[in-house]
Amino acid sequence: MALFRYSHRVTYAECTVGNHVYYGRYLELLETARGEFFRSVGMPFCAWQEQDIIFPVRECRLRIESPARYDDVLTIEVWVLEVKGARLDLGCRVADLSGRLVLEAETFHACAGLNGRPKRLPEDLLARLSPAQ
Repeated sequence: MALFRYSHRVTYAECTVGNHVYYGRYLELLETARGEFFRSVGMPFCAWQEQDIIFPVRECRLRIESPARYDDVLTIEVWVLEVKGARLDLGCRVADLSGRLVLEAETFHACAGLNGRPKRLPEDLLARLSPAQ
């Protein structure tokens, strides 16, 4: 399993009054890392969208292990769990610079057209993802 790594410094705007990342912000961080993951395999989301392909989230699971705080530098890892038919499932892990686990997550996506109807993952994408598996 090849990992894609993305680095992010926690901003003040992402934190609560208690100085920890608000749980909903983790989804935004994962989305940013996922976008960079797609860019790293050669095609950003907008290029797929121009081909009438989008990847809506069907389900997500988050397990927050410890709080991330303002100015922490986080490493967000993304990897392919499964690609099959119209499904693309990704694993994610977030840790701080000391290696302390902050969050584990899975995001489950459908491949669909702009009309929202499911469609098989394109062969080009499968070929791009195969080295990442």
